[in-house]
Amino acid sequence: MIIKNIRQLKNIFFSLVFKNLINAYNLFPLPKYWGTGKRSAADGTKWDMYEQNLLSEYHIRYGGYGGIGYYHVSDLYIALFSRFIPCGVWEGVYILDEFIKNDSNIQPNIVHADTQGQNTTIFGLSFLLGIDLMPRIRNWKKLDLCKPDKSIKCKHIDEIFSDYIDFDIIKTYLPDMLRIVLSIKMGRIAPSTILKKLGSYSRQNKLYQAFKELGRAIRTIFLLKYISDIDLRTTIQEATNKNESFNGFIKWLFFGGEGIIAENNRDEQRKIIKYNHLVANCVIFYNVYHMSKILQELIIKGYKIDENILSSLSPYITSHINRFGEYKINKNRNTPSLNYDIDIFKSTE
Repeated sequence: MIIKNIRQLKNIFFSLVFKNLINAYNLFPLPKYWGTGKRSAADGTKWDMYEQNLLSEYHIRYGGYGGIGYYHVSDLYIALFSRFIPCGVWEGVYILDEFIKNDSNIQPNIVHADTQGQNTTIFGLSFLLGIDLMPRIRNWKKLDLCKPDKSIKCKHIDEIFSDYIDFDIIKTYLPDMLRIVLSIKMGRIAPSTILKKLGSYSRQNKLYQAFKELGRAIRTIFLLKYISDIDLRTTIQEATNKNESFNGFIKWLFFGGEGIIAENNRDEQRKIIKYNHLVANCVIFYNVYHMSKILQELIIKGYKIDENILSSLSPYITSHINRFGEYKINKNRNTPSLNYDIDIFKSTE
């Protein structure tokens, strides 16, 4: 790979630091009590900017001027992916980007989201990419449950199905859809780019209709599972709650300038979001390491630590962090070796 400029070199260096930090975090045993690493949740939060900023936009739902920091947070609490997007952009188009741009050892295959993930086109593309899309559902009256065929009658529950799937258009355009998926897998195009294009296509476009029909079929299957499985609803709620907790945690760490992004340059705004994300992951790493050491000390003292205690913990702890303290850099200090195999579990039996 040929490095063309300093900016590209900085991006490569940042990506390596970011990946190595996540990989090192994954070596600790404590996060394994919080999740499996196979799930992540996607959500955005508004960052304030000055109204006079040329790139600032007014957000109708959040209120006020600013931009959106969009984050993918693993069920292990560590954030895997982030980006800065304008307020006027539909957040849902970025749900699948994590699975292409995340090259760490934590590789989820299930993604949760809020109502931004209910779109049928996203369901269709995620299915072809081998990703299970499981968003949190609301506004049920706007969602259709579809039958495989118009002639099929479902005993006792036929009235809940308001439409049927056109499988002929899916069969016709499946080769074209698979070409798009292969292009995404090869890194030639991002899922967000495809979703933007599909979202802007005319409803008469056949490829758009094929993705939509496939998505309607997959979404119907998911909605039926969502209705019948209380454990699934609980898991989705827990995953999205972790993402919302991360949003509060990352904003707490961004304390300078009253939490307002003052830059009037899109690259600088993206850089602030990325660096803030990196700082948050560093603090999470630090918290997990010291939490593990404290748990080991408690075990040595005779305390009983079981799975229920460990699973109820969270690395989003801030009470011990002095954001406004005096920090000195000692260049002669050697980096201490980290022990990832810390014994943190002692059964009560």
